[in-house]
Amino acid sequence: MKNLFLPLFLIGVITIHTNLNAQNEPVVSDEVLIALYKGARVTDVVDGLVTVGYMDVGVMDPKIAPLWKDVETMSHRFSGIAVTVRYGPTNRPMHPGADLTKPENYEEYRKWRGMWYSQLSSEPFQQYIKQGTVVVMDNKDDNDTGSTGSKNIMDWQEKGAVGLVAAGGVRDIDEVIRQKNPVYMNYFERGRGERIGRNEFIDAQRPVVVGGCLVYPGDVIVADGDGVVVVPRRVAVRVGQIAYMELVDDMKGRKELYEKTGRELDETVIILDEPAAFFKKLGLPVDPNKK
Repeated sequence: MKNLFLPLFLIGVITIHTNLNAQNEPVVSDEVLIALYKGARVTDVVDGLVTVGYMDVGVMDPKIAPLWKDVETMSHRFSGIAVTVRYGPTNRPMHPGADLTKPENYEEYRKWRGMWYSQLSSEPFQQYIKQGTVVVMDNKDDNDTGSTGSKNIMDWQEKGAVGLVAAGGVRDIDEVIRQKNPVYMNYFERGRGERIGRNEFIDAQRPVVVGGCLVYPGDVIVADGDGVVVVPRRVAVRVGQIAYMELVDDMKGRKELYEKTGRELDETVIILDEPAAFFKKLGLPVDPNKK
């Protein structure tokens, strides 16, 4: 009975997080939130958080930054729904019993490696990845380990993930950049070694801390050149609506200046749907600041 208590307790914590102080927000699907936050900017979302009383909440340490940027296509930007995972440093010894410096023990090494990846440092969180997922990985201090790399990031993208936010532990940096896999991380916490003998999977879909921010599964993540912001699910609708209104207003103002100064118009000033019409289309309150 004792073994069952902790998981049930944690599930309760997540439920409480989702519902506590929900500010009478409508309950919406991931798909609605993904549509609401598509193209959102970190700065507008931060302003939205302040508007609903969340001052300096959810803004990750600036060290969690884009690994690469393409300001022509803006393909380094993303927003989506958090799937969380934790890896930590192992407390197990190096291979017990076999001297891996001896060539004849290579097969022993392969067995040990296979066991580590399949049993101790696997990726069970992949079952939660779907279209619009942002993988948020708490892997700080995981022994200079490449918890992710150029191949598994592509695997996650194939399943629908739009990006990765990690405390560190990313390797194959050159390939990740060349492949244009959107990754935000602390570059100075990157990892070089493989997982075996270094780290272990702890859990998935439980609260994590990355960049000084508490992230629950289901929270909204927005990332661009200004960094990463986490929007608690309980206020995600109103914050997203306010951020959208700020974005449209900014686009209109900059478009006027583009035209006045003779700049060629680009996608950052292509006016989106008017907020009221857009919100109505999503089934949301037309004005998020009225009851």
